[in-house]
Amino acid sequence: MKNRCRWAQKSELEIKYHDTEWGVPLHDDQLLFEFLILEGAQAGLSWSTILQKREAYRLAFDHFDPVLVAQYDEAKIKSLIHNTGIVRNRLKINAAVTNAQAFLKIQKEYGSFDHYIWSFTNGTTIQNHRRSITDVPATSVESEQMSKDLKKKGFKFVGPTICYALMQATGMVNDHTIDCFRYSELQN
Repeated sequence: MKNRCRWAQKSELEIKYHDTEWGVPLHDDQLLFEFLILEGAQAGLSWSTILQKREAYRLAFDHFDPVLVAQYDEAKIKSLIHNTGIVRNRLKINAAVTNAQAFLKIQKEYGSFDHYIWSFTNGTTIQNHRRSITDVPATSVESEQMSKDLKKKGFKFVGPTICYALMQATGMVNDHTIDCFRYSELQN
């Protein structure tokens, strides 16, 4: 029996996500865009709710192709609002379109979103040493800087807490607790 972070022990879906994705350094722009949108969709909800809807999100949002999402018009937005497979919040759906447009501008300016977003951690994973889930903060200095800069660049639903969750999900920080089997695996 493997010891895992406490948050990832409720369902098979959470266990699989924890064991294979959470905290793994991610450098693929399209996957980074997916996490940016999903973390924004999570605002006010649990991550398990978003995980359960992830496949529906992939279908609804053209597999998170930012070029396609950036072109969504009012008819497409209305169809998404009626899609029961996703969180049907107009502000979050509009934010996905706005964020896709801003994402493409960053790609053009920096060469890739990956290069831009990882600059907040100097291109490396911040190795934390959390003894308990209660030791994990909701934000960090880096997530606050990221949030401020993303907002300045036109992004929505990118507060410091959402940015910190993005950093955790994409391996910009290693927030696995030290007793979790993934903690040491992701230290290298």
